[in-house]
Amino acid sequence: MTAKQKITVEVTVNQSIEKVWKIWTTPADIMKWNTASDEWHTPKAENDLRVGGKFLSRMEAKDGSFGFDFIGTYTSVKINEEIGYVMEDGRTCVINFSKDGKATKIVTVFDAETENPIEMQKGGWQAIANNFKKYAEANG
Repeated sequence: MTAKQKITVEVTVNQSIEKVWKIWTTPADIMKWNTASDEWHTPKAENDLRVGGKFLSRMEAKDGSFGFDFIGTYTSVKINEEIGYVMEDGRTCVINFSKDGKATKIVTVFDAETENPIEMQKGGWQAIANNFKKYAEANG
């Protein structure tokens, strides 16, 4: 078996690490920022933030043409530092949170899937990170 290719996206948010963590992990907030474009939304989010706990984000096109459940199981939870999880298809993701002056840097490293080009996957995840930054800075 060949090793999966890793993709890294990062964003720096002008908020404290505590506020960033809260907004990143609270279902009511997740439903507001977890989208890659204005044509999509997350009408449902659940989060059992503990090792062995699961999360679910229902992602749908606003016109109802397509939707899917993004589900994973947590493998690592270190408050204000790190979240690790494995997705339903076995791919892994690790998100690191670190202080950057008064801001917070978020670095996400995840296994690429094989259906879509790497650039497309990186672009989608980066768009979600950028949307998180916009939401967190406006609502922190």
